[in-house]
Amino acid sequence: MRTVDDLADVRTGDKGDTLILAVFPRSEEYYELLTRELTVDAVATHFAPLVTGDVHRTDMPLVCGLVFELPGVLGGGVTGSPVLDGHGKCLSYHLLSMAVGEQI
Repeated sequence: MRTVDDLADVRTGDKGDTLILAVFPRSEEYYELLTRELTVDAVATHFAPLVTGDVHRTDMPLVCGLVFELPGVLGGGVTGSPVLDGHGKCLSYHLLSMAVGEQI
């Protein structure tokens, strides 16, 4: 089984306590696979129990990208969170470690 890290790059950002994850697959084939595998439910489950609301996904086929918004994950955001990673930069690796696909 492969991971997201084998197929894509991930960038993170924040908006309040919402974690923003942008996934950029390295090929159109990987984009199609990750569009199927990285569903809202799959990503929400992968980040549970940190998520406090509905996860949203925006597909960006022209740039082969997927953008996820995960509310509550940052625990109050940059200025309100007691955690060391208020921006959520380390959380991109958590998504990169997610298993995807049977075989490629």
